[in-house]
Amino acid sequence: MQRRQGRVNAGLLLLLYQISQVGLQNIPSVTLGVLALNIFLFLNPVRPLSEVCISVKEGFYRKNWQRLLLSPVHHADDWHLYYNMVSMLWKGIMLEKKLKSIWFAYIIAVFSVLIGVVYMVLEFMLMKILDDPSYEMNCAVGFSGVLFALKVLNNHYNPGRVSSVLGLQISSKYACWVELVAIHLISPGTSFAGHLAGILVGLMYTMGPLKKIMKACAGGISSFTDPARPRDYYYSDYYGYPGYQYRTPRSYYDYTGGLTEEEQLERAVLNSLNERDFGGATYNNERRPYGFWFPPEQRSEEEIRRQRLRRFERR
Repeated sequence: MQRRQGRVNAGLLLLLYQISQVGLQNIPSVTLGVLALNIFLFLNPVRPLSEVCISVKEGFYRKNWQRLLLSPVHHADDWHLYYNMVSMLWKGIMLEKKLKSIWFAYIIAVFSVLIGVVYMVLEFMLMKILDDPSYEMNCAVGFSGVLFALKVLNNHYNPGRVSSVLGLQISSKYACWVELVAIHLISPGTSFAGHLAGILVGLMYTMGPLKKIMKACAGGISSFTDPARPRDYYYSDYYGYPGYQYRTPRSYYDYTGGLTEEEQLERAVLNSLNERDFGGATYNNERRPYGFWFPPEQRSEEEIRRQRLRRFERR
C-alpha cells in the first residue's frame, strides 16, 4: 500500500494521517466515499493515465466518453492526490452536512461529468481563437476541477468570510478567481482550463439554471432533499475541523397562534374594535399577552348592554 511505481508515496501517507486526525466518524459518508474511491484508484488505476485523461481529441473527436467519468478520479502522483483530497476533506465536511448526503452525491456526480464537458469546450475555443492545434491535445486528470466548483458553492453558502491566498486576505466572493491565477503562476503545468471549468460550473449552479435543472431531473426521487431548504447547522473550526450543532427551529405557531392569514386579519380587526370600545385599556385589568389577543368569549348581558350604549354615545 505504501508503494506505487516502486517508490514510497509520502503524499499518500500524509493524506491518511490527516484523515486519521479528523477521525472517520467525523467525515460524512459521501465525502468519505469520494476519498476512498480516489485513494483506491490511485493504488489500483483502471488504466494508465494516458488512457483516462480527458482532452478534445480523445473525448470529442474519438468519442471516448468514458474518460469523463475516469479522469476526475485519477491523479498524476501522490502529491497531486494529497492536495486534492485534503481540500475535498474540508469542503466535503462543510457542504455535505449543509446539503445532505444524497444531494451532495448528486452534485459530485453531475459536476464531475459536466466539468469535463466544459473543459473540452474551453480548450476547443482556445484552439480556434489562438489557431493553435496543441490545445486539442491537452489531456487533464484529477479532482481539482470539481474542487473549484465546490469552492464556489462553499463561498455561496457561507458568504462574508475572508480567505487567505498567498498571505493575502481576500473576500471569499473573489477567492476562487485569485486562487485560479495564483496556482497557474506558481505551477504553470496545472490545467488552467480545467480549474476555470470548475469555477464556471459552480457559478452555473449558484447563479445559473443548473440547480433548477438538477432539481427538475431529481423531482421524481422523493429521497432527495431540497438544497434550498434552510439548515439547522452552524460551522466551527474550534476543534480543527468543522462541527455541527442542531438548533431548535422557531415555531411559526408561536407568532400566529395557528391562524391562517385571513383569520389573523379578522382577529386584528376584532382586537382593534375592542381597544376602541374599552378606551385602549385592558379588559378586567388583565395584562394582554404578546401577539394576537383573544378576548373573553363569554360576557354577561349587562356588559354587552353597556358596550352597546358606549358605542351609541360615541356616534
